[in-house]
Amino acid sequence: MNKKENRIAVRQAAKKAVIRDEQNRRIQFAATNPIKEVLKNLHTTLRGLDAEAVFVSRTKYGSNKVTHEKKKSLAMRLAGAFINPFTAILFCLALVSTMTDMVFPYFSLLGSAPEDFDPLTVAIILTMVMISGTLRFVQESRSGNAAEKLLAMITITCTVTRREQEKAETPMDDLVVGDIVHLSAGDMIPADVRILNAKDLFVSQASLTGESEPIEKTPNVSAERESVTDYTNIAFMGSNVVSGSATAVAVCVGDHTLFGSMASAVAGEAVETNFTKGVNAVSWVLIRFMLVMVPLVFFINGITKGDWLEAFLFGISIAVGLTPEMLPMIVTTCLAKGAVSMSKKQTIVKNLNSIQNFGAIDILCTDKTGTLTQDKVVLEYHLNINGEDDTRVLRHAYLNSYFQTGYKNLMDLAIIHKTEEEEAEDSRLLDMSENYVKVDEIPFDFTRRR
Repeated sequence: MNKKENRIAVRQAAKKAVIRDEQNRRIQFAATNPIKEVLKNLHTTLRGLDAEAVFVSRTKYGSNKVTHEKKKSLAMRLAGAFINPFTAILFCLALVSTMTDMVFPYFSLLGSAPEDFDPLTVAIILTMVMISGTLRFVQESRSGNAAEKLLAMITITCTVTRREQEKAETPMDDLVVGDIVHLSAGDMIPADVRILNAKDLFVSQASLTGESEPIEKTPNVSAERESVTDYTNIAFMGSNVVSGSATAVAVCVGDHTLFGSMASAVAGEAVETNFTKGVNAVSWVLIRFMLVMVPLVFFINGITKGDWLEAFLFGISIAVGLTPEMLPMIVTTCLAKGAVSMSKKQTIVKNLNSIQNFGAIDILCTDKTGTLTQDKVVLEYHLNINGEDDTRVLRHAYLNSYFQTGYKNLMDLAIIHKTEEEEAEDSRLLDMSENYVKVDEIPFDFTRRR
């Protein structure tokens, strides 16, 4: 990396740091202050923004678009498919062979005769390069187009209240800071928002924090926390509503959100894979061998035999012999075959080289238990303090799980399912949901759980 690239990298890092600081400051203010203060700070009201305020907010805070990896142009994709150290060697050899096997004989230069004209070596080398590059280009283009078609099928909207419209579906990209957003079960959080009012709102933040259990969000003012994800009155872009409903105000949008800062951090140039490093290393080994062997053979042959043209041609043949012309085509064919196999499993591989990374995995570790299991809990026994089966225990557990307010977790669902299974065998379990009425509820908070 040269000095100019270093300066650019430093400037980009500084810019991202400023954005992160501003984002944390705005979220902290929204979380630790009353709703009236938050709305005043964002220049909005519970009735939402008018058209002029929307324009001002978008100008000041930016649009709700997250930076993604830029699509490569046709020229860049062609260059990526055909230009690498290995093909550079082959192109150089093809150029030299063109001169020695075709141009010199054709014009009878340097002692060559027209009958020495032989395009076979050039044709073989160029054919290998063209097949290899075309295979890679076609496969990666098809994968990229398939991914774009899938993305085009997804239209993401959110429910927003503005002065001119009450609870209207608005494209997520049109959301601005200060918009009043309505959330319900199944909704994606469209921006980093401050909860204004909520009813049994549970949000899954697994994509941001890795927490498998949904988090309850409330409108209560929060004390200052070390991590912004610990605020219970802030919901973040990229998370989704599991149950309940809420009204919220957008605090940060686009790249200024927590999700946006993470996405922009990985939207740069892809890291060079071990496979690419290995291929390049082999190419440089070949180049070094040629730089040593070809001049050595050329001078030894020329000095001993006195025919320098013959020595030069022999040196070129050594270079051709050292290069495995079929290797790029074989490698690309194998990678393309892997990509086709993955596509049959409904998996799109946009970069062919990543196929080798998949194949090189010995152990894959994941903390997402639901990925490996059915994401389901089964109740086997309901025992009393004496370790005996007791229907009374199951009855109380059912009443708690069925009538509780808010999100029913996997254990609640398991208890309800088990009770329904045993209704036919025990009349005391019949129609409990109809025979009982909930009068009040003591929250099953962390203190009571402990």
